[in-house]
Amino acid sequence: MSKVIKIKALKYPDILHYEWEGELLRLTPDYVLVLCKPGRKLIHHTKNKVFTVNNTSLEFFSLKQWFTAAMEIEEGKVVSAYCNVAKPSLFQNGEISFLDLDLDYIKEKNKEWKVVDEDEFELNSIKYKYPVELKNGAVKALEKLKEEVKKGNFPFNNQVLTHIENHYLRD
Repeated sequence: MSKVIKIKALKYPDILHYEWEGELLRLTPDYVLVLCKPGRKLIHHTKNKVFTVNNTSLEFFSLKQWFTAAMEIEEGKVVSAYCNVAKPSLFQNGEISFLDLDLDYIKEKNKEWKVVDEDEFELNSIKYKYPVELKNGAVKALEKLKEEVKKGNFPFNNQVLTHIENHYLRD
C-alpha cells in the first residue's frame, strides 16, 4: 500500500513557496524517493495559483546533499530532469520540505544540461537577505551537482528506475 506524502518548497528562511503530493517509494538515511502521477495539483503560494501537472515524475530529495531532482518519466525512461539547488531536504511528520535556493540545473527533452535562474538567485539573495555562507554554499552545491550528473551518480543513472519499474511504471 502506497503512502501519500506532502512536499513543500520553501524560500529563505522558511516562507512557503509551493507544495504538492506524491507517493513515498523509498526512505533511506540519505534520500527520499517519491513517485508523482499525472493530474497532481501544485499549489504555488508565491504566485497564488494552482497548477495541474500532467506528467509522471520520479522525485529525489537528498537528506545530505544540496539538491533535489524531479525526473520526468515516459515509457519507463527519464526524458527530462529539473534539479533545484537546495539545502538538504527534511523529512518529518510524513512531509518533505526543502529550502529552494533558486539556482536550477535542468535537462529538457532531447537537449543538453544547462544552468537556469542565475538572475533569480542574485535578485532573491538580496530580496531574502541570504547570508554569505548560504549564497556561497549554493554556488558550491551547483558545481557539485554538475559533477554528480557528469559522473552519472545516483539518481542520475538507471538505478533510479530499477527501484520502481516492476511495480509502478507499468501501463
